[in-house]
Amino acid sequence: MKLKPLDIVIVVVLIFIALGSSAAAFINSHKSFNKKYVEIEVKGKLYKKLPLDNSSNERITIDTDLGKNIVEISNGKVKISEADCKDQICIKDGSINKPGDVLVCLPHKVVVQIKGENSDTDVLSF
Repeated sequence: MKLKPLDIVIVVVLIFIALGSSAAAFINSHKSFNKKYVEIEVKGKLYKKLPLDNSSNERITIDTDLGKNIVEISNGKVKISEADCKDQICIKDGSINKPGDVLVCLPHKVVVQIKGENSDTDVLSF
């Protein structure tokens, strides 16, 4: 099979898109944040927002008509330690600790996400 000129252009464009996406993901994963926090959503609504640092130790029980989950925060990490869903994928995913990391219990519609923010402000002086 012989490639036509347009095929070569398409392949080159796809390679650039792949490299650009990889570079963006790499850069975003190495950002440092002053504050990290955990957002827990149940059925698409914010259930709880908690700070995430090495001194945080929390055990949050989420009990809805869809089922029960227990989210544990300790030593700067978050995990779903218990769930009464069939597949237990959310438990098998283990702990997360970086902004952008997500745990999901799809049968119970529970989403646990780590977010980060910088509180640095720029000051202009005249």
